[in-house]
Formats: sequence, C-alpha cells, structure tokens
Amino acid sequence: MSPPPAVSTRRIAQLALPALVVLAAEPLYVLVDTAVVGHLGPIPLAAVAVSGSVMSLAAWLGALMAYGTTGRAARRFGAGDRAAAVAEGVQASWLALTVGVLLALLAQPFAGPLAHALAGDAATADAAAGWLRVAVLGAPGLLLAAAGNGWMRGVQDTRRPLIFVLGANVLSAILCPLLVYPVGWGLTGSAVANVVAQTVSGGFFLHALVRETRQLRPSPQIIGQQLRLGRDLLIRGGAFQACFLSATAVASRFGVESVGAHQIALQLWFFSALALDAVAIAAQSLVGAALGSGSAADAQAVARKVTIAGGIAGVIFALFVLVGSGSIAGWFTPDAGVYAQAAIIWPWFIGLLPFAGVVYALDGVLIGAGDIRFLRNITLAAALLGFLPAIWVAYFFDLGLGGIWAGLALLILIRFVTTVWRWRSGRWAVLGASRVVP
Repeated sequence: MSPPPAVSTRRIAQLALPALVVLAAEPLYVLVDTAVVGHLGPIPLAAVAVSGSVMSLAAWLGALMAYGTTGRAARRFGAGDRAAAVAEGVQASWLALTVGVLLALLAQPFAGPLAHALAGDAATADAAAGWLRVAVLGAPGLLLAAAGNGWMRGVQDTRRPLIFVLGANVLSAILCPLLVYPVGWGLTGSAVANVVAQTVSGGFFLHALVRETRQLRPSPQIIGQQLRLGRDLLIRGGAFQACFLSATAVASRFGVESVGAHQIALQLWFFSALALDAVAIAAQSLVGAALGSGSAADAQAVARKVTIAGGIAGVIFALFVLVGSGSIAGWFTPDAGVYAQAAIIWPWFIGLLPFAGVVYALDGVLIGAGDIRFLRNITLAAALLGFLPAIWVAYFFDLGLGGIWAGLALLILIRFVTTVWRWRSGRWAVLGASRVVP
C-alpha cells in the first residue's frame, strides 16, 4: 500500500469538510425536531429536553466507539495494513450492536423512573418517558453508525459516511413534521422519526462493512483490547454525562420555561461543538496515520494547523450567533417565557465558542495520538472542580440559567489551558502502529 498523502492544509480540508456534514447532520436534525416539538407547547419541549438528555447516553457511547476506533484504525492504516484497520471496525460493530440492543431493552422498564428523577413536574416526566421508550429503539443503529464512522475515518474515507448519514437524516427530517402534525402522532411521531434515521444509517454502515471484508466473526481478544483502551474515554465521557444531566436537572427546577430555553441553547451548543469537531476528526485520522508511519513531524504539523483552524472556526461561529441572538429562540418556540430565558444564555454562548474551537481541535490531536489518559484526567478535573460545583451552587442560590452556563464556561476554560499546555509539550507524539501514550 502507498503511504498516506502528505500532510497539508488541503488534505485536512478534504477530510474535514465531509466530516463537517456528517457531524452536523444529526444535531441539525435534532434542531429541526426541537423546532417541530417546540410548537406543540412548552411541556412537549421540556419532555424532549429531559428524555433527550437520557438518550445522549447512547450518543456518548457512540462517540466513544467512533473516536476509539478511529485512532486504532488510523495507526494501522498509516503502517500500511488496511485489513487490520478494517478489522478494528468489525469488532467495534459487534460491540456496538450488543450495547445498542441492551440499551433498548433496559430503557423500557427504567424510562419512567429516569424521567421522573430528572423532570420538575409529573406531566413533563410522563411525556418524556413515552418519547424515550420509542426513541431508544434506534440505539443499535446509532451505535453501528458510530462504529462505521470510526473505521472509515481511520482509513481516511469520509465520502461514504457523508452519503450514509446525510441521506438517513434528510429522510427523518421529512418524516418528523409529517408524523407529528398531519399523521397526528404528536410527540411519539418525533421519536419514530429518530428511530428511522438511526436504523437506516446503521444499516448503511453495516452493509459497507460486509462489502469490505468477509472476516466478520467476533474476536473477544480484539474487543477486549478495545474495551481496555476505551476505558479512559468511557470515564471521560461519564464526566461529561454527569455534567449535562445535572445541568438539565437543575434547569428543570427553575421551571418549564427555563428548561425549554436550556434545551434550545444546549442543542445549539452541541450542534456548534460537533460542527467545530470536523477539524478534530481530520486530526484524529492524520495524526494517527502519521504516528503509525513513524513521522512525528507530520503529526506536529497537523496539530499546529488544526489548532489555528479550530480557533478561527470558533470565532466565525461566535459571530453568526451574535448576529442571530435576537431571533434564534423564536425559530424554536413562540413562548415568550422561553424566549426571555434564552436571552440570559447568549452572552455565555458567544464568548465561549472561540475557546471551544481550540479545545475540540486539540481533543482530536490527542485522541488520534492515543493520549486518552491525559484527556480523562483534565476532563475529570474540569467537571469536578468547575462545572458540577457551579451548577449546584446555581441551584442552591437560585442563580438561574446564568449560573448553569457559568459552569460550562469553567469546563471549557480549564480544558483550554490544559490542552494547549499538552500540545506545546510534545509529549503526546509517540510513534508506532499500535502504541498509545503511557
């Protein structure tokens, strides 16, 4: 096999632009879904906020599979062994299917207790539980798509994921308003549209894997290696989940209007984060391939370029939000109370985006390098010393949504300082086809 293409700004863009569409497709659909449900009233909107926070567990597990598989596959691809890179995808897909089915089964009895624990009132909790029981049936497809994205990014194929994910989400974006309004399924129609998108997307990736290789048997040894190496990503992701679930729970205690505004802003934040993550996806693939082929210089060049690109992209996003901040909430709900609460969030949102752009870019560099333990440690520190104390202080002292988003600011700024320091140290650039940073 020929060596990977030389690292250049053009090559980063060739990987990042299709990844941008893939990353933006799911949160863009969620924004469409939020807008459709928001016009049903504040209680359905609050229900999606609560149940969506629980469903983010599946999305979090999917991100773990995608990011962990990308780094491992990219190193093997960089060393010239495409078959071994694809084999990582086979085992990740077995793991994805198993976990997805378990989530779908477990959610049926536990949806009600979880919704009531997070929601501030019984009506919201009942609506959230009903939505969750249906929407979670898409978890197997969601996780299969994540595993597929992981190995395809590792072999630097971002074209097919673009087609698979975009096609499924366009279909679901069309179905959502039809099922909610003309068909008359209301909130349940939103959940069914979610399931359709995730199942169709997962099916596309599974079909591509079968066409790529006939070696489809599960390998407990490789799956075990993936689980061990994914341990730090799991802990890191758990810290994020604790933060955002706690934030939704606290926002719910401030009232239906507050949690509705928090849902709108949080989904916009996730959309911005995943869109900004496009350069991080390119970094994961190119850094892993460069280190796998033995070129620390190429890996360092990628890190420098994506850091600059991430900062610039963050500024651009901040400008867009600044221009639209007076009308964005009105796209999702006509409720004046939700609109007023959303206005509290925009200054925090806009100010954090440039820092977030750099953080997400450097996350991609360090994940591609296998420097997961460091990312775990700084995320735990930022969560335990920043975000979680801030939002519970906001609850006890009735600081409202401003207090919650001040917690997010601490999370981002702690990660910004520490990831920039790690990048500058160069300790992450460890060479080899399978080595990770000790």
